[in-house]
Amino acid sequence: MRHTISVLVENKFGVLSRVSGLFSGRGYNIESLSVAVTTDPQISIMTIVTTGDDWIIEQIIKQLHKLIDVIKVTDLTEMDHVEREMVLIKISPRQESKAEALRLAEIFRGRIIDSSPNTYTIEITGDVKKIEAFLELVKPMGIKEFIRTGTVAIAREASKKK
Repeated sequence: MRHTISVLVENKFGVLSRVSGLFSGRGYNIESLSVAVTTDPQISIMTIVTTGDDWIIEQIIKQLHKLIDVIKVTDLTEMDHVEREMVLIKISPRQESKAEALRLAEIFRGRIIDSSPNTYTIEITGDVKKIEAFLELVKPMGIKEFIRTGTVAIAREASKKK
């Protein structure tokens, strides 16, 4: 099963290396990793997407808690949360497919961020399923290259009862 794990860490040299080393040293795969500083410049947040059964995820979380610079570990999969990813896709549609490419970008709420006589570079933001669906639709047009940011996620606030 796919899990999205949020890890709050001290913003220090070598923390990313220790976290990724924990995964590789135990044979766990990181499907996606995003790291950024928080509102406190001394703290960073990592969003890690990995797969595994309940036992593997439990082991990953226990091992992350043991790392010195780790402040908090949260498996967002177990709670209500929002996930997003961004992809930049460079396509080279034939002349007869250019209007279709623009229409698809509009349907998926994408933006053309660069164009040349032969290519469009499109930015799409959304959940993993949306990104995958767009890539499948433009594949026949000729994807020259694409790059993905990886997943970022945040827990939703619980609604307060009055």
